[in-house]
Amino acid sequence: MLRLLHTADVRLGARHEDLGEAGAAMRERQHAAFSAAVDLALAEGVDLVLVAGDLFDANTASRRTVEHAAAELARLAAAGIRTVAVPGDHDPYTRASVYRSHDLPGLVGDGMLTVLTPAAPWVHLEALGVLVVGPADPARPSSGPFASPADAAVPPAPWRVGLLHAVPGDGPGDVRETSLEASGLDYAALGGEPTASSGRAGATAWAVPGSPEPVALGHDGPGTVTLVALDDRPPDGKSVRLERRAVGTARHGVLEADVAELASQEDLVARLLAAADPELVLDVRLAGERPDDLVLDLAAAEDAVRGRFLRTRLDDRSRPPLTAGALPPPETILGAFIRNIEGRIADLEASGAAEAHDEAAELREVLRMGRRLLAGEGVAL
Repeated sequence: MLRLLHTADVRLGARHEDLGEAGAAMRERQHAAFSAAVDLALAEGVDLVLVAGDLFDANTASRRTVEHAAAELARLAAAGIRTVAVPGDHDPYTRASVYRSHDLPGLVGDGMLTVLTPAAPWVHLEALGVLVVGPADPARPSSGPFASPADAAVPPAPWRVGLLHAVPGDGPGDVRETSLEASGLDYAALGGEPTASSGRAGATAWAVPGSPEPVALGHDGPGTVTLVALDDRPPDGKSVRLERRAVGTARHGVLEADVAELASQEDLVARLLAAADPELVLDVRLAGERPDDLVLDLAAAEDAVRGRFLRTRLDDRSRPPLTAGALPPPETILGAFIRNIEGRIADLEASGAAEAHDEAAELREVLRMGRRLLAGEGVAL
């Protein structure tokens, strides 16, 4: 039996500028999650670690980031565990590649790290009985299909494993399921999505392990890696078993709030504090029709809960309502204004065009301010 640990989308050195002051902490969490993945590989006694792209967030990764990655992979090497990596779309194998500017295999030492490149798009690990095949063009890591090891000197291997930074699908950067079916691979170690998934394409099992630490919205749990067991022992013959394991701690969540149910700015802050979690990046989406007298300051709300979450992001998708009840007489300024603006809003919203939708949203705000101004209440900006 051959045991693998499969990871991808580690993205060490990510700047996380959108996280502000929490960006540095998030980078450290990503380093910690990668360390946890290495700990898991050592604890499980795997034979091989596969990195399916984006070990680094960019080809401009700092020397410190590269040395951190090398130190972790050297821990595997010291235990006799080899690593095979392929560049991704964040760290592609171009002239400016981080794999060219830094000798990562040399830093790891003992020939225990192989980075698949145009000159070496596959590697035969005879002692493990596995042939690992990378993308046909590592400079375009999601180009597919897999490289073809046509060298007659390469003996057949009991196991054929593909390593590609792409996900199954029909998009321009995806790998087609027909390519997976025709690949002759026992297992395709894929990457390119922060959320884990797996499946089969004919005789080929595949998995996307997700990020070890979540780096984008949409996660409903901590980051993961995938443990893979390739077994050809009787009575079942060849089999591929997958097991997801959590290694990260940060989570992302979404909180939907109907502004019609909010009494005030303080009410919004109270709802946020009720969901406080220092491991959570919370995406707050305000929706519904916003009463004219409800004034929200999203920046102040974020400041009020700072430190209670890893980070909060507030997105106001609410909109001012159309006028309720009887309209003022059309011969009054307020009545004429409301009828004119609401008529234009109705025409725009009926058209269904994206540009018209944006203009209608702006007119709803004009309507809200105009109603308050003409009613003598002033305007809340």
